Amino acid sequence: MADTRATAAAPATPVVTRRSDYAPPAWQVPQVALDVALDPLATRVRARLEVVRSGAHDEPLRLDGAGQVPLAVRVDGIAVDDWRIVGGQLVLALPGEAHVIETEVEIAPDRNTQLMGLYASGGILCTQCEAEGFRRITWFPDRPDVLSTYRVRMTADKARFPVLLANGDPVAAGDNADGTHWAEWHDPYPKPSYLFALVAGNLAVNRGTFTTRSGRVVDLGIWVRAADLARTGHALHALQLAMAWDERVYGREYDLDVFNIVAVDDFNFGAMENKGLNIFNSRYILADPDTATDWDYDAIAAVVAHEYFHNWSGNRITCRDWFQLSLKEGFTVYRDQGFSADQGSAAVKRIEDVRGLRAAQFPEDAGPLAHPVRPESYIEIGNFYTATIYNKGAELIRMMATILGPERFRAATDLYFDRFDGTAATCEDFVACMEEAGGVDLTRFRLWYSQAGTPRVSATLDHQPGSGRATLHLAQKVPDTPGQTHKQPQVLPLRLRLFGAETGRPLGDERLVILSDTAASITFETVTERPVVSLNRGFSAPVVIDSDRSAADLAFLARHDDDPFARYEAMQQLMLDTLVAATVEGEADHAAVIAAVADTLDDPTLDRAFVAEAVLLPAESFIGDQLSTVDPEAIFQAREALRRDLGRALDARWRAACDPALRRPFAYTPEDKGIRRLRNVALGYVAASGAADAPALAYAQFEAADNMTDRHGALTTLVGGRSAQRDAALDVFYHRYAGNALVLDKWFQTQALSPLEDTPALVAELAQHPDFTLANPNRARALIGAFGANQRAFHADGGDGYRWLADQLLALDALNPQTAAKLLPPLGRWRRFDPVRADRMRAELARIVATPDISKDLFEQASKSLEG
Repeated sequence: MADTRATAAAPATPVVTRRSDYAPPAWQVPQVALDVALDPLATRVRARLEVVRSGAHDEPLRLDGAGQVPLAVRVDGIAVDDWRIVGGQLVLALPGEAHVIETEVEIAPDRNTQLMGLYASGGILCTQCEAEGFRRITWFPDRPDVLSTYRVRMTADKARFPVLLANGDPVAAGDNADGTHWAEWHDPYPKPSYLFALVAGNLAVNRGTFTTRSGRVVDLGIWVRAADLARTGHALHALQLAMAWDERVYGREYDLDVFNIVAVDDFNFGAMENKGLNIFNSRYILADPDTATDWDYDAIAAVVAHEYFHNWSGNRITCRDWFQLSLKEGFTVYRDQGFSADQGSAAVKRIEDVRGLRAAQFPEDAGPLAHPVRPESYIEIGNFYTATIYNKGAELIRMMATILGPERFRAATDLYFDRFDGTAATCEDFVACMEEAGGVDLTRFRLWYSQAGTPRVSATLDHQPGSGRATLHLAQKVPDTPGQTHKQPQVLPLRLRLFGAETGRPLGDERLVILSDTAASITFETVTERPVVSLNRGFSAPVVIDSDRSAADLAFLARHDDDPFARYEAMQQLMLDTLVAATVEGEADHAAVIAAVADTLDDPTLDRAFVAEAVLLPAESFIGDQLSTVDPEAIFQAREALRRDLGRALDARWRAACDPALRRPFAYTPEDKGIRRLRNVALGYVAASGAADAPALAYAQFEAADNMTDRHGALTTLVGGRSAQRDAALDVFYHRYAGNALVLDKWFQTQALSPLEDTPALVAELAQHPDFTLANPNRARALIGAFGANQRAFHADGGDGYRWLADQLLALDALNPQTAAKLLPPLGRWRRFDPVRADRMRAELARIVATPDISKDLFEQASKSLEG
């Protein structure tokens, strides 16, 4: 019978967890044994914990729990009743130094809509325990600095759940007389509870192997529903590539006999790195040419690599506490970025990474939810799985790698892996290894971990003709952010080079300048002609650059710079300056941009993928980030006018790039990806020009496409305008892929991103579509998240978009607070808009905060957005 003793009431005010309050665990749990009787309606979990007191104290044992029904508690084999539940913890006063604690609980996976702990997804039972999901499975000190070895026995109905998987290596399996079967798994490597995983389901497997550098053969498996098996080959190949890359680049070898990946449809994240048993959102596993774009293929390879790389940077070495989250995530993002760069165009990969940083992390740094890479406090840890922790955290690792250089950085990572293997470490531990192995002092660099905000660097180049000398004056400022004012200057590694304005040749070698003060001046000698400076080459520091370079200088760099990213950046800055001027003044001269784009298109030495990225205009949201007050309609009109003029002036070039006669059968190669990318960018420019045949041209590509990249690219172009072909394409696309949830996500998302005036009404209508559901995070993100990112539609006059988003978030919060909280930030940027829009956004935030019984996830995000 379930225990009915009363539990302490939840506090009226959410509890704030602070980094300064960290204390080591009072009890450690060296070994855990779980016996799990799996049933979707009522799963029984018996846990056996060997607990050991840490240090001299008389603290009771506190085990975290949430949502389970407690059935029994035993201490050293004896049933006890002197336990209590306080603040969600089972508290046991224990004498002595070591005990065996046994508990039994019941949980209901079928009713777990939060998708944390053990839950059901499409007939599969699976787990998600990061950050605090294990407490929803059994009572446990659910914190990352409690490391345990796990032995797991699972029992389930064999017909319904023929496959039983868990962390580590399989030990034994067998059948029972009642139609159930069992399996035992053992993970010999101590891990925190957030890395626990099990899966039960009717699954098919794509098997492979990998032979490590020491000669061990590792059995690999990608587990999916049988109908999806044919779409797992790319993920398996990516895993094998990642394993080889990690050995070659970081010297890291895999340590178990098996490595399994399971794909499920309902998942709050992209994937999870559980030791030996990664659980993935199916979006990042399933691919074939008909259903996955090149972006999807690239993302699958990157995420598979990311989760595999966590085996060392996250599993073998984990976080001491959740404030150190970037220790594993920032470092692993940096590692997966390096892997992806090595698989194709490094320049294009860097462009994509920086574009993502500017789209998500820079606005985060500039808004009410700004926080350091190592935060100081939180109400709900799920809210710190952010672009700052991941993407800015990766930039911190990149800057240290730039300062140290390749050889010393590799020596530093080797030291880190060797010294902290099997422990729960901190960001400080990582930086200390960089210092020791790199022979550098990073005392000032540590500010990056504690200061929020994106530094702004101003650059002015002085040159007197005939002097043979030029001086670059640099100054930096870190803006105020909520809770932090009067910032200290950051350490900025800036790669620089001068080019001669007449010859286009470099004036000396590239320099690495470390700007660590508020201002500095750098002198260049033997400057024989007017110089033009290439700044922050490779985006060596995550900063905003304000320079005195003219439009002519930027156009010059867009033609002559020998650093691909700097060349791209010069083009983007030229476009951005033009668009900002047009937004503010109502018009701007487009001639310089048109000429620079023409030069780029005509350069036969350039990779087509790079060309496609370089000729794309900055996003509307990024243009808005440059303005003191965002005017969505003015930005849209300015950008459309430049797109129209580029389309018309370079019509022949765009049509040549998307000429159907040049198409060739699908191949996933860097060259073919570049051709497809430029083809779809070109198609968009033809449509932007207003050409009468543009809809027919796009629909012809849509019909003839042998791959999703071209089909979806054509659909996106059509959805951006009004035509009979638009309606036809949407209908054909829907009916062709009605049974494929991942592709239907694209159908919802594409419409939610449409720039047309009636998009808010269309999105509200799509929310009533039979295929729309809030229960699936992918579907919610596809419609709600895309609409929030659509600057023109979301901020349309009247505020309907704000009310609709708030309504959706409140409804979603009742099911899945973590996903709801992640979709709130567009409302939090109210300070960037005019008073009317700002008041309307604030009103919706206030409504959310005032709603009874909202989750602490959504409350924290909304209250900070309202007040910060």
